Amino acid sequence: MRDRRSWSKVTDLAPTGPELEAFVAAAGRVADHKTLRPWRIIEIRGSDRHLLARALNKADGKKGYSSKPRRAPLIIAVVANLESKKIPAWEQEAVASGVAHMLSLALDEAGFGVFWRTDDNTRSKALAKAHGLSKGEVLLGWLYVGGKPPRSRPVRRKTVDAAKHISRLPGSKKRRAVDDTHL
Repeated sequence: MRDRRSWSKVTDLAPTGPELEAFVAAAGRVADHKTLRPWRIIEIRGSDRHLLARALNKADGKKGYSSKPRRAPLIIAVVANLESKKIPAWEQEAVASGVAHMLSLALDEAGFGVFWRTDDNTRSKALAKAHGLSKGEVLLGWLYVGGKPPRSRPVRRKTVDAAKHISRLPGSKKRRAVDDTHL
């Protein structure tokens, strides 16, 4: 997790269908609610990317094909299923999002470059139709997957200053102490 980064440019190398199934099986271990699995993914490869390219432009009110789906050999659409009335919709979306992030970590660990993509039209009718979404399903975005290209310069990733993102409840009298011996 510490070394993961988004790869805005990827090569034509992509996981095979059986490899993708193994990654999804691992990523699907995120929090669930009594076996509720409020998510699914859609595998988009080869000429199927043209269908997505057309739908992206249609959602944007344009004709023709968007160039975005040509940026990676494999595109994984992340879909949340919000049909359950027992669990709040935001929680079902959070689980689907968790699967996407776990999947990106698994793919990165296996040597693939991954970047998350979404836009203002992600929840448009044109994209819902192109992805064959059922009633109660919403598109969250896409993982663009490919090989990691060689880098000509070293990666300089700034780490997150965790202390700036951790707080205590208002009114708490104790100060937070950091014990970094377990990192």
